[in-house]
Amino acid sequence: MKIQIIGYSGSGKSTLARQLGEIANLPVLHMDSTHFYGDWQERTAEEQTDIVRNFLATNDSWVIDGNYTSVATERFAMTDVTIFMDFPRLRCFWAAYRRARKYRGTPRPDLPCPDKFDRSFRRWILFDSRTRAFRKKIMGNLNATSGRKVVLKNRRQVKAFLLEFQQSFGGVGNK
Repeated sequence: MKIQIIGYSGSGKSTLARQLGEIANLPVLHMDSTHFYGDWQERTAEEQTDIVRNFLATNDSWVIDGNYTSVATERFAMTDVTIFMDFPRLRCFWAAYRRARKYRGTPRPDLPCPDKFDRSFRRWILFDSRTRAFRKKIMGNLNATSGRKVVLKNRRQVKAFLLEFQQSFGGVGNK
């Protein structure tokens, strides 16, 4: 099974990816970890693409979370399930704030950089990632997928999806 999770920052893409990976015993790749390293240093597009393509080549099944629309675009056509985390901006803002407080100054499990909640990231969550152009990119990626498309708009829908997913794997990974 190949699962791609896309959506807005703070919507819970990485958490859902980790949960799905645990339930189905699938390797998980967080796109933020291919983009950033060290102290928020950025890899080139070529380096990111090499990391993702190597992951795709060495795993028959997987979970990938993150947008990065120009990196290894073939991953979108390969998916069996693509999940779009379409959460409201204030919900994402609040979740990102709570996450930053939890991991203040330390790396998160899905990101090798110390977490932060600076002005530019706050602006990204509230405004810059909510433009029509950005949404058009996300919807383009969703439409480019070959498998099942799932749009989740709130935590209740995420819980229901996880329960359905867990039941399809025979109750493995009870969480």
